[in-house]
Amino acid sequence: MPDGRLFVGGEWEAGTGPEITSVFPADGSVNRVLRGASRQDGLRAIARAKAAQADPAWRGLKPHERARYLYRIADGIEANAERIARIQTRDTGKTLRETRMLAASAAGTFRYFGAVLESMDDALTAQRGDALTMSVWEPLGLVAAITPWNSPIASDAQKVAPALAAGNAVLLKPASWSPLVALELARIVEAAGLPKGLFSVLPGSGREIGTLLVEHPDIARVSFTGGTGTGRQIARQAAEKLMPVSLELGGKSPTIVFADADPDLAIAGILFGIFSSTGQSCIAGARLFVQRAIHDAFVARLVRATERLRVGHPHDPATQVSCLVHPDHRDAVEAHVAAALAEGATLLTGGRRPEDPALAGGAYYLPTVLAGVPNSARICREEIFGPVLVVLPFEDESEVIAQANDSDYGLACGIWTRDFPKAWRVGRAITTGTVWINTYKQFSISTPFGGEKDSGMAREKGREGLRAYQAQKSVYTDLTGRPHPWAADVLEGL
Repeated sequence: MPDGRLFVGGEWEAGTGPEITSVFPADGSVNRVLRGASRQDGLRAIARAKAAQADPAWRGLKPHERARYLYRIADGIEANAERIARIQTRDTGKTLRETRMLAASAAGTFRYFGAVLESMDDALTAQRGDALTMSVWEPLGLVAAITPWNSPIASDAQKVAPALAAGNAVLLKPASWSPLVALELARIVEAAGLPKGLFSVLPGSGREIGTLLVEHPDIARVSFTGGTGTGRQIARQAAEKLMPVSLELGGKSPTIVFADADPDLAIAGILFGIFSSTGQSCIAGARLFVQRAIHDAFVARLVRATERLRVGHPHDPATQVSCLVHPDHRDAVEAHVAAALAEGATLLTGGRRPEDPALAGGAYYLPTVLAGVPNSARICREEIFGPVLVVLPFEDESEVIAQANDSDYGLACGIWTRDFPKAWRVGRAITTGTVWINTYKQFSISTPFGGEKDSGMAREKGREGLRAYQAQKSVYTDLTGRPHPWAADVLEGL
């Protein structure tokens, strides 16, 4: 485990904020007790970041020279991938199989943005007068990255890599439930030789550290992934500063199975989309719409498949569904299900903690399938962030489009059908940031990601994800060598 010191502007220091306890949710054991960042720690990090970012040793680097740092960080993540995976499993309860993939993803993200940095060009714009015109890109300055607890190393990389590639300094605030893997990332970044001050890791409360990073006048952009309520608050605070933000927020994503779908393909994708990561994913396919012609048989088979999923310890390579991140979160998921049952939902499977005595000390909850409620029910409207699926029937294309769009959220959608033109029509008609056709929860760092409506604003990843951390500047250079005609006559005889 990291030793609990914070990385404050390139220096390892004990935090002076409230105490944070990292717990292994599989059995309740303590990973590390540390002091989080205080406002004073944050101010010190900001001051060091400002000085480091303004230093020509960083700001004046050519793009290919900055890219070398990203490649070295990627190499460091790959060399420490197993250690990173085990720290993240201890911090979050995710299976080692998943955290190993997340570590590999983080390394790929740094490598990708290094390559993007080397291959992106400024633009010589079309000449419309007697000047050479160019569009160039420059760093914003200081960037705050605020990441969630559910996939920290991957989320950290998706914000830190493009922000550093763009020439900024980055202050990373990880979630208090999962502070340790970000501190391990800081160790790797330091070993890569990044100039001191350009990167900080400040675990702490959103009320103190989050607010400081959003409101401080030297922070030029905030990238936030988390809950919609917090995202709204950040947007309001950013508006006061006229500061750009990217907000990747909650979801209640629809998955749609048409009567002509391949049932094996659909069921495998649905199970992965909602129950992998124990449902703790913003893009989890939490609302399942099944065409009425196949509804009963399909749902019966889905329930049988759900009951065969292997629930177990995150270190067990056979485990498919692990524990939730914290007992408090498990209790919140239980409360959502209890409320749905009280409102008339039918429990098809799950809805309780596992009976295995070996799992009794952990924050476990069985994969759960509910039915018998309309799309207007609370269980269909509110994000649960747990292994809970609600099944709803539909008749035809127009009905399912209307129901899928009848949500405050618009983050993702899955569609299963053998009819590609139909999949295309429905996918284009759903208000969402991502559509998967005959698959689910597949990602590429080269493909932009973000949401609509209460699921957020702006996009991350992809080549343009780097430009989001830069300011565009226009440059005009005179080609005539003559004084401007507006004032030429007043110069005569001088």
